[in-house]
Amino acid sequence: MPVESSPDARTAAARSRRTTLLGYGACALASTLWGTGFYWGRLALDEMSVPNMVLYRFLFASLGILPVIIRPLVKLNRREWWILLATAAFGIPIQFLLQFHGLAMTTVSHASLMVGAMPVLLAATAAIFANERLDWIGWVALCASTFGAGLVVLGGSRTTTGNETPTLAGDMLVVASLIVALAWIILSKKLLETHSAPVVSGYTILAGTLMLIFWNFAPALIGHTVEPLPFAHVSARAWIALAISGVLCTAATTLLWNWGIHHVPASRAGVFLNIEPALGSILGVMLLGESLGPYAWLGGALIIGAAATLTTRGNKSEPEVILE
Repeated sequence: MPVESSPDARTAAARSRRTTLLGYGACALASTLWGTGFYWGRLALDEMSVPNMVLYRFLFASLGILPVIIRPLVKLNRREWWILLATAAFGIPIQFLLQFHGLAMTTVSHASLMVGAMPVLLAATAAIFANERLDWIGWVALCASTFGAGLVVLGGSRTTTGNETPTLAGDMLVVASLIVALAWIILSKKLLETHSAPVVSGYTILAGTLMLIFWNFAPALIGHTVEPLPFAHVSARAWIALAISGVLCTAATTLLWNWGIHHVPASRAGVFLNIEPALGSILGVMLLGESLGPYAWLGGALIIGAAATLTTRGNKSEPEVILE
């Protein structure tokens, strides 16, 4: 005869399922907000250089993250401080300067296509460093989702009226930023083993912003002339784009992603990263006057199908370690 579970066991199971669904929801919302980042970045890049745009973005992000970390300071030991500084360096100045220098040399749609490779890279990283294992259906779903993101981007017909032209160098810089982002994820995991997601996210953003300030003004220390930050002649449209990219596309997304990935395996949550290139390419199509064709619709179906497959299939053996 089957053994009935106790009410406490059923309650715990229901709570676990609810938390898992919320974790997936947080990852999906974070990826959706990330998907608008290239669009807002392009608007700001029309009026300022890449270093200035990235610095302004993270100044707004720091303002957005302050309410989360204004409380008794969390003490870090010497080893944790070194990990935090490395995490901040990889996750903010190196990653974002590479990514947006790449965007300045290519199109929004092409940059979004490059980001579509991130879920498979993340799943492979989780398998190597966090002992997570996907079965063959999971790998097929991840690859189908990535292929679908590519179809969405390529489904837009490029017009000849735009001034931006995609370049191999720009695309490769975006790919390089993805590899750097993997280092940020791995290092963040070390800190998330002993500290909460808001603490790690907040400290990383603040430390990375200080590094950006130093990067922008370091030439003055050796006698070089430093161009002042653009301010008076920046349009309201650019300020709004910077504020949205900082508060929503950076501070909020970092908190949502770190919280969500704490409750679901990174290899499964990675499929939601394909929302970013899909949405980014759609915004690129709108921004550049392109149109979506049948390939784009097929790509969207693959992304949704892959997400449904990974989030609704039963997982008999959850990984012992979840990549934060």
